[in-house]
Amino acid sequence: MEEKILNVLLVEDDEVDIMNVKRAFKKHNIKNPLYVACDGCEALEMLRGKNSKYPNIPQQRRIILLDLNMPKMGGLEFLQEIRADSNLKSIPVIILTTSDEDKDRIKAYNLNVAGYLLKPVKFSMFAETMATLNKYWSLCEIP
Repeated sequence: MEEKILNVLLVEDDEVDIMNVKRAFKKHNIKNPLYVACDGCEALEMLRGKNSKYPNIPQQRRIILLDLNMPKMGGLEFLQEIRADSNLKSIPVIILTTSDEDKDRIKAYNLNVAGYLLKPVKFSMFAETMATLNKYWSLCEIP
């Protein structure tokens, strides 16, 4: 079966977590292009392709891995923005956060996230989480 390439946008402000995602992709031979935005504002500019300062993410087959607690524009505010944008609202979003707050989980699911995952503390578990996500999204029919 031919692997379906997805354009993955990681919206994350923590350098260690960014490094862990990159290491997990490498460890499990995940070939999907990974784009990184440090906050919601930067992510919106990348998705909308309106600023040459950031790389433009292709319009097809996109998925977002989103942290909640970030400067400038946090994850829930970012989610509200993309769900209100007719060009972006259908992009699947998976929350990847340390927030175990019920209120955050409820708000995220009310904004139609595809999943809400707590970041594992140990790298081995983090890498397994990324591998499982990759298996899942390779089976999904994402436009």
